[in-house]
Amino acid sequence: MTDDPTDDAAARLAALEAKLATVEADAAARVLQAELRAEAVRAGMIDLDGIKLIDTAALRAGDDLRDGIATVMRDLRRAKPWLFAAASSSSTAPPPRTDPPKPKRATEMTDDEWRAARAELIRRH
Repeated sequence: MTDDPTDDAAARLAALEAKLATVEADAAARVLQAELRAEAVRAGMIDLDGIKLIDTAALRAGDDLRDGIATVMRDLRRAKPWLFAAASSSSTAPPPRTDPPKPKRATEMTDDEWRAARAELIRRH
């Protein structure tokens, strides 16, 4: 009874292909979860545990994954609005500076800038 090297290689190949499929499925699941979390944050989800309510069977990795997730998030926001923060009408612009703008000194001006500033001063007085 002899060991056939091709049988051994075929068995190793099958084992490696099965492991590769498992790793690819795990990576796809991780990408999907990361995309879901990112879109949930963008949508204003208060508690990211709300992601567990999403049926991910229809979502598959690919070019349209983000569009699909955005649609799912929009539907979830309509169905369960308490999971999301209320829309804010306040501005997120930074407050204005408290110190007044510093005027440009004559020593920092070019000759043309100085002439224009001088003409403006004379015109105002």
